[in-house]
Amino acid sequence: MTKPPLPPLADEQWPDDIADLRGGFAGALNVYRVMAHHPALLRAWAPLRQHVVKETTLGPERSEVVILRTAHRFGSAYEWAHHVSRARKLGFSDERISALHGLPDGEDGLIVRAVDALLDDRKLSTDLEADLASAIGHEGVLDLIATVGFYSVLGYILMTYDTPLDADIAAELEPNPL
Repeated sequence: MTKPPLPPLADEQWPDDIADLRGGFAGALNVYRVMAHHPALLRAWAPLRQHVVKETTLGPERSEVVILRTAHRFGSAYEWAHHVSRARKLGFSDERISALHGLPDGEDGLIVRAVDALLDDRKLSTDLEADLASAIGHEGVLDLIATVGFYSVLGYILMTYDTPLDADIAAELEPNPL
């Protein structure tokens, strides 16, 4: 296996101009340690991450459905593993998580169809947008679109640089894989 051109930065390599980000989200995950090769991008990314991950109108469960489906469609083992862990902590059953590989029933299925439409058609049809807006509101629809875009960018980075899974997630999932 060859070394990726941008491996996650170790603490001693961390750029001084983003030192304040190292102790938070950015230093905690390999994907952001890769992004730290471009300090201005990571600094600009932080406020969007705050909204998409922490302040989304989707709430944590709907957000996980969006992220897991996006990770599945991208084939991003890194994001899939991280969000299987997060979904389990939210109380998702392994059956519910596994169902996101296909087309589940109910609201999860509606969200899966929306993610697929965004990735395949680059838009939501009028009918699908109306169904989503009825279920999650227009702000929810916009947050869903933003979440797919956000995790698509992370997927591109992760897969381009073959980013290794964080050790804590690997250790957590090893004895209990999905």
